[in-house]
Amino acid sequence: MIELRQTLSTASDQPDSVGIAQQLCQALEDDIVKGKLPPGQRLEEPLLAKRFGVSRTPVREALQLLTATELAEKIPNRGVYVSLATPERLTAMFESMAELEGMCGRLAAKRMTSGERHNLEKIHHDLAQTVRHGDSDNYETLNRAFHNALYRGTHNDVLVDVTLSVRRRVAPFRRVQFQSLARLASSHEEHQGIVDAILRGDVKAAEELLYGHIMSVHDISQDYLASLRNDKAAEKPSDKVMIAK
Repeated sequence: MIELRQTLSTASDQPDSVGIAQQLCQALEDDIVKGKLPPGQRLEEPLLAKRFGVSRTPVREALQLLTATELAEKIPNRGVYVSLATPERLTAMFESMAELEGMCGRLAAKRMTSGERHNLEKIHHDLAQTVRHGDSDNYETLNRAFHNALYRGTHNDVLVDVTLSVRRRVAPFRRVQFQSLARLASSHEEHQGIVDAILRGDVKAAEELLYGHIMSVHDISQDYLASLRNDKAAEKPSDKVMIAK
């Protein structure tokens, strides 16, 4: 089995099996979108449990979470296998995400309290620091906080729940963008426009800018996954030559 470099937190960090399952799921997601686990690779519970030093229960839960993101497919009587979303499916997921984020931006521009606006500005300022230091890990963490602040600013719990559910499905693809330091800068620049629109209460601009922000990530993800597919296709002829020998 292809080696997984990620390790899980200790039991004291994440005491419950759900937390461990989520960590394991994210580790597998990252390996899939980075091409370390290619499409068609079988994900076997015993091997994953051994590698991560956990029981099979959180592994089973992690694989269930993974299938929900469509990065894996459960085939009856055969097991769970790595899969990549088709370009059409990926577009459908990002269009849904973009529409939801745009709606969040529109309502946040109208409903955010002064304290919530101040918090959004602070997160945006902290993000600038990570861009200057090229700290992609902390940028990713703060980026989630930035978008969460926008969601909460809608003061609509139903919309927040739906948005978070869809974000969970596209999260592995959204993380792809943070591999590029140049993207950190452009992402932060897009955030600036969003913050400015929120602060002046411009509901239309906030909606349009957030929609465009998410679709920019869509374009990056599509290009990246296309390169993975091309790399995989390029391997096949050489594999056949080896077999012929």
